[in-house]
Amino acid sequence: MIGSKWENFLKNLGEWQGSFTKFSGNGDLLGSTPSIISLEGQDNNQLVKFRVRRFGPGGYDETPTQDYSEEYRNLGKQAIFFDTGAFSKGSLQLAPFAEFGAEFGFVHEDRRLRCVQLYDRQGDLSNITLIREFRSGTNAQERPPLTLEKLLGKWQGTACTVYRDLRPDESYSTCLEIKKNDDTYVETVLSFGNQTITSQAKIEGNKLIINEGINPREILFLPDGTSSNAPLKYQLREPFLVEVGWLLNETERQRLIRSYDATGAWVSSTHIIEQKVG
Repeated sequence: MIGSKWENFLKNLGEWQGSFTKFSGNGDLLGSTPSIISLEGQDNNQLVKFRVRRFGPGGYDETPTQDYSEEYRNLGKQAIFFDTGAFSKGSLQLAPFAEFGAEFGFVHEDRRLRCVQLYDRQGDLSNITLIREFRSGTNAQERPPLTLEKLLGKWQGTACTVYRDLRPDESYSTCLEIKKNDDTYVETVLSFGNQTITSQAKIEGNKLIINEGINPREILFLPDGTSSNAPLKYQLREPFLVEVGWLLNETERQRLIRSYDATGAWVSSTHIIEQKVG
């Protein structure tokens, strides 16, 4: 089961060089900004000092265009940290005519990857920011851009779900199978517990479009092995989820899911570690 939130948060300590890269809701590249983020533990790691510096086109040798610091002694209930250091945080409640967003983060060896999905006041997926980070002083490498072909096959995983209402955490097995029916459509079959969910998605360039149900969804294939899975537009009074995945290597993938109910309230966060088995 999941360890303490604070202990899991501490797995993000270090100095991380990277970039903030913004994409439109349909995946068009809008721009990129170099960054350095540091998380430094003090007072026997009872305090964490957070600092983010963002730079202009000249990169790290220039004066930062933004330099922001903050200190943490505890973490808000909107943020969930899992045993690997992976986390999800975001809006606690969906509200009419208000912006809505979620951030997802992964930690693996000397790499971090974060992704922010932001919706505008009309409920449309406005933009996606991909944050690729490398521990300073290491030779950590970026993963290749994600493609559909790298996801095809059968993935077996272990999931952990943490609930907002403080019911016990749940751990369970998952199985995800992704296969192409033809050059136009992909079929996915997800099994967990006693449930099996089958869906079809249309292939459109570097993304998949799922038109089933009231909320059409978009799965974007992004740099560094990243996938963003989110409704193109959220609907009030309808449950929905947002998800980000990270392909660590050819046979291992992690996913983070944040689920909301029909009232717009955040219900749970799930972390899945998957291995390709076929």
